[in-house]
Amino acid sequence: MTEINASMVKDLREKTGAGMMDCKKALVGCNGNMEEAVDWLRKKGLAAAGKRSGRVASEGVIVIATAPNKAIVLELNAETDFVTKNDKFQALARNLAAEALKHDIESMETLLTRESPYDNSKTVQEEIVEHIATIGENLTLRRLDYVSLNSGVIGSYIHSSVAEGMGKIGVLVLLESDSVSEEVKTLAKQIAMHVAAAKPESLNIEQLDQALIEKEKSIFAEQALASGKPAAVVEKMVEGRMRKFYEEVVLLEQAYAIDNKIKISQMIADVAKKVGSQIKVTKFIRYGLGEGIEKQESNFAAEVAAMAG
Repeated sequence: MTEINASMVKDLREKTGAGMMDCKKALVGCNGNMEEAVDWLRKKGLAAAGKRSGRVASEGVIVIATAPNKAIVLELNAETDFVTKNDKFQALARNLAAEALKHDIESMETLLTRESPYDNSKTVQEEIVEHIATIGENLTLRRLDYVSLNSGVIGSYIHSSVAEGMGKIGVLVLLESDSVSEEVKTLAKQIAMHVAAAKPESLNIEQLDQALIEKEKSIFAEQALASGKPAAVVEKMVEGRMRKFYEEVVLLEQAYAIDNKIKISQMIADVAKKVGSQIKVTKFIRYGLGEGIEKQESNFAAEVAAMAG
């Protein structure tokens, strides 16, 4: 019997895109014959994944999983919105988030190399490849963020939900506080919903990108100078416009999306006074599905014609 070595498994995987363990099984079953092993994988429906891996995956879901004082948000992409309703796809997304949360995984690379929650003989990456073959679309674990808090509340919100804990927009908000009362939990949820709608650039002015600040100041200065006003007046005009800019892009300076008569910072101060404990927003994370992915515009009729010959 031909000895199956790591190099042979690697070569077969590169040819087919199938999982490492499946490649090894195929080679063992075919006594090391590469062509027969390829056919074996094709018959099992596992070799198609490699062909699909080059397709743009810009649809999918944002998933949030939470536990006391910690949470995970991740994005799992697919090629079409239709697949987001697939039970296997949803289960994969949910299981990956649960696995990352359970083991406090802070990076996507670490998660991909961990044992699959389905089968500990495979890695998460290999599990995703097998799901590509089963589901019939390219799938990509695009990003994840892990957050934790010593004392306080983590608020979460999913917008455009397709199933429990997953949708098109996902937000986590960390409120540091000695109080974990219902009032603080409600505040965390309200701020998370606000972040989903208002899409702030930063938590506070200090954290705002300095390059963005200088760019806006330059634009406002040119506009003010064009008015012909004196330099002292121009300076005041720029200051006023920058205050308005901060109110548009900085979370703590923004007016609450549901009641624009009150700022987020004032909402926090009001609840802190009510519960008798300091409350501080330490971080927020907002994921929007497919952000930054260049989607391919397809002509369906042209695709059908190409497939026909």
